[in-house]
Amino acid sequence: MLSEQDMKLAKCTYTFWDKLTPEQQEFLWENLYPVSYHKGDIIHNGEYSCIGVVLIKTGGLRVFMLSSEGKEITLYRLGPQEVCVLSASCILQNITFDVCVEAEEDTEALLIPSAQYQKLIKQNIYAENFTYSLVIDRFSNVMWAMEQLLFMRFDKRLAIFLLDELSKTGNPRINLTHEQIAKYMGSAREVVSRMLKYFAKEGMIEMSRGGIRILDKEKLRELTV
Repeated sequence: MLSEQDMKLAKCTYTFWDKLTPEQQEFLWENLYPVSYHKGDIIHNGEYSCIGVVLIKTGGLRVFMLSSEGKEITLYRLGPQEVCVLSASCILQNITFDVCVEAEEDTEALLIPSAQYQKLIKQNIYAENFTYSLVIDRFSNVMWAMEQLLFMRFDKRLAIFLLDELSKTGNPRINLTHEQIAKYMGSAREVVSRMLKYFAKEGMIEMSRGGIRILDKEKLRELTV
């Protein structure tokens, strides 16, 4: 059952709410479900699943591509009050872009199943416009990730990644292993380790078991210019 806080979050996030008819509003409430995911859960797996549209309450999701060799490339990450729409990619016309979605941490969310969401966007142009605007925004994130991967020096990419992690939490301690960072960046662990050692030698970071501490964010920022 939806709480009053859940309903408030949905109304604020789904900006087409006021453009729905009373019947459509009732339909949305009847088909909006609280869901929970554990850290590491794969909630969408390319063409083989299509769970629906996910509105994050707490926690976070990671959207990534998986190659036939098992290599992962992180495309973007989503946090509280953000909507994951590519987990319903099967209902989006002309979208044949297969991605996977993973719970990056324990996550509470609100889910509208794909079939019900498809019915809503077919009936209401404002809901449809909201959805495709989100898709365009997410593909901008994807293009940025591809640009980084293909054209950007690795030291710059890694500096951007570390600064993004710092801005997310405000904590200079980043609790990620070299292997996890490599997975998020679509790189090899050895490459990440080598560059982190260089950053440590230059006094930008300090490495410890299971994590990294940023010591000089201004030096890291200089690498991103």
